[in-house]
Amino acid sequence: MTIADAAMAPDDLRRQPAVWTTPEQWKSIDRRLRVILPITMLFSISYFIWLLTPGREGNRYLFWALIAAQLFNFIQAVGFWWTCWPRRDRPAMPEAITYMPTVDVVIPIYNEDLDVVAPTVAAATAIRGAAVTVWLLDDAGRTELAELAKEWGARYIHREESFAAKAGNINNGLKEMSSQFVAIFDCDHVPDPTFLERTMGWMENPDVAIVQTPQYYSNAHTGRLAAAATSQQDLFFGAIARGKDRLGSMICCGTNFVVRRSALDEVGGFPTDALTEDFVLSMRLQRNEWETVYVNEVLARGLAPEDMSSYVSQQIRWSRGCVAAIGTAFQYRLPRVIRLQYLFSSMFFLTGWTIALYIAMPVLRIFTGLQPFNGANSAQMLANFAPYFCLSLIAVAVAGGGSYTFDAYCLFVANFWIQLVATYLVLTGTPFKWIVTPKSGSDGREPGAVKPAIAIVGLLAVTIAYGLWQGLTPSIATNIAFALLYAAVIVVGMWPALVGNRSHRLAPAPVLVEEAFEDQEEMDVLLPELEGV
Repeated sequence: MTIADAAMAPDDLRRQPAVWTTPEQWKSIDRRLRVILPITMLFSISYFIWLLTPGREGNRYLFWALIAAQLFNFIQAVGFWWTCWPRRDRPAMPEAITYMPTVDVVIPIYNEDLDVVAPTVAAATAIRGAAVTVWLLDDAGRTELAELAKEWGARYIHREESFAAKAGNINNGLKEMSSQFVAIFDCDHVPDPTFLERTMGWMENPDVAIVQTPQYYSNAHTGRLAAAATSQQDLFFGAIARGKDRLGSMICCGTNFVVRRSALDEVGGFPTDALTEDFVLSMRLQRNEWETVYVNEVLARGLAPEDMSSYVSQQIRWSRGCVAAIGTAFQYRLPRVIRLQYLFSSMFFLTGWTIALYIAMPVLRIFTGLQPFNGANSAQMLANFAPYFCLSLIAVAVAGGGSYTFDAYCLFVANFWIQLVATYLVLTGTPFKWIVTPKSGSDGREPGAVKPAIAIVGLLAVTIAYGLWQGLTPSIATNIAFALLYAAVIVVGMWPALVGNRSHRLAPAPVLVEEAFEDQEEMDVLLPELEGV
């Protein structure tokens, strides 16, 4: 579908308003958190008291492996509760900068389609609030992109030697730029004309290096997987990012942000030795005592992965980059609170190892008889664990203001194996290759993208059948219940890949441009011009 075709789509499909939590809604969420988080903490403590009471131990190795996994999850949960605990909001943005700042608006491009890039370029040239120069940094050297830049009055750079992926592309482009500030947008993230008007006021503080805004996905309506991936992002850029900002530890997220050029130069530009260059850049800036700011307002709209292959490639890159950054977080001299926030964020990508252990437990019990708890306590495990587990999920749902869905949780669990692969690649030092997340997904089924999940569900199905054949003792019944739970969650998580569940397909350009331009006159001028791209 071309941009012109999409422009003719019905209005209800073309226009998808940003669904974002309002300040008033956050006040209501904070009130509920003050109730649910202490209750969740009490049930968590009660569960661990039961868990660590002498006499529970069955197989020693399995028992202490389970204790270690449960403690890891509990520490991560405490980090989440601490981050999201209600605190005073950031005050209103200071008055706009009294002089006209200069801003280089940078759009790094690798091999993305023209109909994805075009609306971002068009919208970038319409950004107000500064003397803006738009730059297309093309890593592929396509003539059509050079023509696109010329048409919209943007500057075009193609580097002859491609290295260090996005970070190297941006660093190369920075050599030609001289503005006081740099705003960066992934090529599928269409900025609002008001982006700088809503962010640059924070740069009045000379200690602020980065002002980050949400990475908002505008195509959640295109299918179940895109909706689940959007839900995961909304939880981070809602509850978590808001909490990080309150703790002075917001991280750069790679797109939809503006950075002070002097701060960027001070730390040597974007790190070229990291897959998550934005994450490491944040640490380097805060190590040098620069501050970061988060503006909890949708000021750019982008595209979520629409198929499982795209989602997996994105998550492998994020997981590997963040796991590799754990050592950096320990190494850098950072304030204690900020260091802890980086550790909680990066070590989250080790959670897959605990899920792998939990899945293995019922399999080992039913096939070998080995279990972490003795027979008398095995059946009690479910009764003590269930309230703790359910309340923890409820706390996440409350903190997210309803943005975090069951599908999002299942998608994460079904792809736990990604974090195992990422850890292995980091530990073995396997050279990494940058893989750009595709901006338009496959309409068909993708069983190959979920082979590990299919194999695990098959193993759990055999385990359940063998357990039923053995006979339902309390211990076996408990382990069958856990196996059923894991299998059901994984099936829900991989379902979009099995059925190709996409409600409808829509080219992104007019959708994103219409959302970004609230001024109808601006939009009426821009859309016809885009139709000819």
